[in-house]
Amino acid sequence: MKTLSKTVLALVTASVMATSAFAASDESPSDRIQSARGGVEALAVTLENMGADVDASVNLKGAYTVDQKVSLYNAKHAELQAEFDTLHAQAAE
Repeated sequence: MKTLSKTVLALVTASVMATSAFAASDESPSDRIQSARGGVEALAVTLENMGADVDASVNLKGAYTVDQKVSLYNAKHAELQAEFDTLHAQAAE
């Protein structure tokens, strides 16, 4: 019975991982941009709730490809994440 349970658990885990991998690879270009934008917006709201003055705008001027746009959103997210880390460290003191 233990072997059967382990086998079923392994199959379920493998199935979930495969589904996640396929879902990520099926993401459309607009989904990728929306996902990156959503991450920036969510982090900006979190920072505002922490009392920070946040500029969540991303200048897409000159970004023509999906990868360029996603890269700009990822850079803004990294900037906001650094600000979050700083505020969180200050709050922990």
